Amino acid sequence: MTSGVLARTRGLRPPVRSVVEEDVEGITLTEDWVEDAAVNGLFAVHALGRFAGTPVPDVAWLARDQLRDRLRRTAHRGGWPTLARTTVADVAEHLWTRRDSLLARVDALPQVLQHGDPTPGNLPGREGDDVVALDWSCLGTAAVGADLGYYLLAAREDFEPLLDAYLLGLPDGVATADQVALGARVTAVYTALSRAEWALSRVAGGEGALAGKFRHPSVAPHLRALQRQFPLIEALVDG
Repeated sequence: MTSGVLARTRGLRPPVRSVVEEDVEGITLTEDWVEDAAVNGLFAVHALGRFAGTPVPDVAWLARDQLRDRLRRTAHRGGWPTLARTTVADVAEHLWTRRDSLLARVDALPQVLQHGDPTPGNLPGREGDDVVALDWSCLGTAAVGADLGYYLLAAREDFEPLLDAYLLGLPDGVATADQVALGARVTAVYTALSRAEWALSRVAGGEGALAGKFRHPSVAPHLRALQRQFPLIEALVDG
C-alpha cells in the first residue's frame, strides 16, 4: 500500500488514512473506519470488475501465475488423494487430470489486475463508489474473472447475478462474458477442491471413518463452499 501503485485504481482501493509504524516490537497498522452497510455481494463484485479494468502498473513485484503455482504445490503433495475417498472422487479425478488443459485455457484469457484474496472480510466497507479493501499481499495479475472466482467461495449470491454485476463493472473491450465466466469457474472450482482436500487431509488420519469427520469445524466450511460450486463443476466437466 505504501508503494503508490494503488493510488489510482478503480473499484478497489486501500484505506486512505492508513498509517504504518515500525519499531523494535514489530509493525503496527492503523486504518480508518469505513461504512460497511452498503457492501453486498453484487456491489463488491461490481467493484472487482472495475478494478480489473485498471491498467496494470509496470512494477516487477506483482504476483503472477498464482493459481498455477498453488496447483503445482498441490501436485507436489500428491494431488487430491483424500478427495478420492469421498463421493466427489470421480469428478475430482476428472478435473485433476484435466488441470493442465484448463490452466492453458485460462492463461490465454486477458490478464488483468487482481486483488488475489477478495473475501468479504477483506472488503470491509466502502467510500464513495469504491470498496475499501484490506490484505493486498496477493496483489498481482491473473485471468479476467479470477477475483470473481475467489469471491464466489464465500458469496451468498448465485453465480449468474454475480457474473452480471462483474461484467457491468468491467470496462468495455476488456473481455467477453464467456471469458470472464471461464476465468471465474476454473479459479473457484480448483481453489474449492484444493481447500477441501487440505481440510480433509488434516483430520483423515484420526480415529473413525472419514465421512464422520465432514462436520468437523475445520472441515465443514470448506465442504459447504465446495458444494456451492457444484453448478460450476458441472459446467467444467461438461465443457
